[in-house]
Amino acid sequence: MFSWLSRDNNKTEVYSNVVEGLKTIYKNKLLPLEQHYQFHDFHSPQLEDSDFDAKPMILLVGQYSTGKTTFIKYLLERDFPGIRIGPEPTTDRFIAVMYDDKEGIIPGNALVVDPKRQFRPLSKFGNSFLNRLQCSLVNSPVLQNISIIDTPGILSGEKQRVDRGYDFTGVLEWFAERVDRIILLFDAHKLDISDEFRRSIEALRGHDDKIRIVLNKADMIDHQQLMRVYGALMWSLGKVLQTPEVARVYIGSFWDQPLRYDVNRRLFEDEEQDLFKDLQSLPKNAALRKLNDLIKRARLAKVHAYIISELRKEMPSFIGKESKKKELIKSLGVIYERLQKEHQISPGDFPEIKKMQETLANQDFTKFHPLKPKLLEIVDRMLADDIANLMAKIPLEEDNNKETMGNVKGGAFVSVEDTVSPFGYKKGEGIDAGSGEIDWIVNREKPKYDQIFDQIATADGKVTGMAAKSEMQKSKLPNTVLSKIWKLADVDKDGMLDNEEFALAMHLINIKIDGNDLPAELPTHLLPPSKR
Repeated sequence: MFSWLSRDNNKTEVYSNVVEGLKTIYKNKLLPLEQHYQFHDFHSPQLEDSDFDAKPMILLVGQYSTGKTTFIKYLLERDFPGIRIGPEPTTDRFIAVMYDDKEGIIPGNALVVDPKRQFRPLSKFGNSFLNRLQCSLVNSPVLQNISIIDTPGILSGEKQRVDRGYDFTGVLEWFAERVDRIILLFDAHKLDISDEFRRSIEALRGHDDKIRIVLNKADMIDHQQLMRVYGALMWSLGKVLQTPEVARVYIGSFWDQPLRYDVNRRLFEDEEQDLFKDLQSLPKNAALRKLNDLIKRARLAKVHAYIISELRKEMPSFIGKESKKKELIKSLGVIYERLQKEHQISPGDFPEIKKMQETLANQDFTKFHPLKPKLLEIVDRMLADDIANLMAKIPLEEDNNKETMGNVKGGAFVSVEDTVSPFGYKKGEGIDAGSGEIDWIVNREKPKYDQIFDQIATADGKVTGMAAKSEMQKSKLPNTVLSKIWKLADVDKDGMLDNEEFALAMHLINIKIDGNDLPAELPTHLLPPSKR
């Protein structure tokens, strides 16, 4: 058990782990500030224990027919209750795909009253939304460490004119604040970003660190078209996300059918490995993500308190309250600027003006509270002391929980760790080439290496270090790499290379030139036959 102290009001608090610590400091130190200044009416509902206890979640967002549901099926390597796949908008609801021994479906209205799950605040979006919310329970090893949220296909063209009947972007914002990864899926055939898709992406702003882009169905076009599509996607995303650095884009075809164009097979495999490793890291980093989100929430709550108290201060006591309210809402940008200078707050910490103005229009400013420095001091000390202590405990907790907090396993993730079959990632390639074969792989090119060896060898049939250096530097590899190759190849450690060792060094140079990594130790199958 980890324990550390918090000294607010001379009260000693003992936390059993990082998540328990987050729960405690939120309830005792941040929540009073949120309640005092009506934070939950403006931004985000109050956090429950289930929000902190929840498994990492992945949110899939994309236009219809971009392969969101198929992507989940590909990860699980099986169907799930309620699955519907087709070229038209088939998923018309939010589906939380979660683990359970007993498979089935929980309807939205029943889901939001379950105290063990983190969806209770979604009840505020009304029956129209709850009728389009469900939880699919699946007995899959993949879901033992993560949960996946499938979303309705975002509409385009005439279809987007149809009113969904609930606040679609509001629901997306709610999920975006709580998930660990947001995957935006694009179809390589249709990169047009509809108005509804643009609004959906804008709703995800402020969570750029969680966003990953997947260019799906990339096998349906050849490599020349793929290069053009990738460039067009990056250009479109740059305009919508309005960030100097666009989120990481993964290119692939995430389904289990034959590739139409397999010229990019290796690219797809590399991209899939990178994406899956990113997703596998989520359970390990879950506590850090929750801590990071609580810090962002605390900063926003502080700014909100300054805004609300400033509006209360400007309100008249008796006459002209309504006209003054309208005037304050209209001049909210000026108030933001004044608070930035007065309290040294970054502009990026302020909520979006337009959204804030819309919410303020329905509020009674006379019920707002004036500034209460004590509440702000408690939050400041929380950020300076408690959060710092929790941050220091995360690495220790990870070390203690390595066995119970493993990677995402099962389903398609098996391929990430496949070291048995010849179809495993990079099996039979690079440093692994020749593994399991009787003949030494270096022998295939050894006659060519022998010609060079004979030209520079000494009378006793060895190559000196200086002669080898001169020949190896022709590869133009850095000396740090060549030094490693020398140590791997010089198995006798006598400072000179014999015929087999020289051939091995040249083989390792070619492996590195082809873009492969070198091992820390030479694998047995690469040892010269005389040294095995």
